[in-house]
Amino acid sequence: MSELRVAKHNFSPVIEKDSRMLFLGSVPSVASEKAGFFYMHKTNRFWRILGEIFGENLYDASIEQKISLLKKHRVALYDSIESCEISGSSDSTIKSVVPADIPALLSLSEIKRIFCVGTASKKYLLEFYPELSPLVSVLPSPSAANAKYSLALLTEIWRAEIEKYFDVL
Repeated sequence: MSELRVAKHNFSPVIEKDSRMLFLGSVPSVASEKAGFFYMHKTNRFWRILGEIFGENLYDASIEQKISLLKKHRVALYDSIESCEISGSSDSTIKSVVPADIPALLSLSEIKRIFCVGTASKKYLLEFYPELSPLVSVLPSPSAANAKYSLALLTEIWRAEIEKYFDVL
């Protein structure tokens, strides 16, 4: 196991006043911290899944294009943890959590649903903000470490959960 590092957000949330849904990760990975944006590890399937759901090529898009496409679809993006200690990028090693101010983020927008990307996101969100529980859905992690789910199955599960609340196309 690698040493604990302090993970801090060095980039801002993607959010607009008309954002209607929030995809909430746990904490930036080492690759995301280095790139300065969300889900930037090449094996993470987040951008492929959203691309399939919204009919856009998000995987090969630049950060600027990803932001533009998120805004086009009224999608906000952030993490439940502002900073913590973590070994590598493994959510199971998270300690000393400082939560992100998600209620303040919600007050800036029209967000009606929070899609927690993985169980760690939900765990830390509701540990600090249990009142948000009625807004929360949990999606299986798109991490390559979550190998029991194929890209097709993840996309199917994510699409079904999102379509319970929104017409995505």
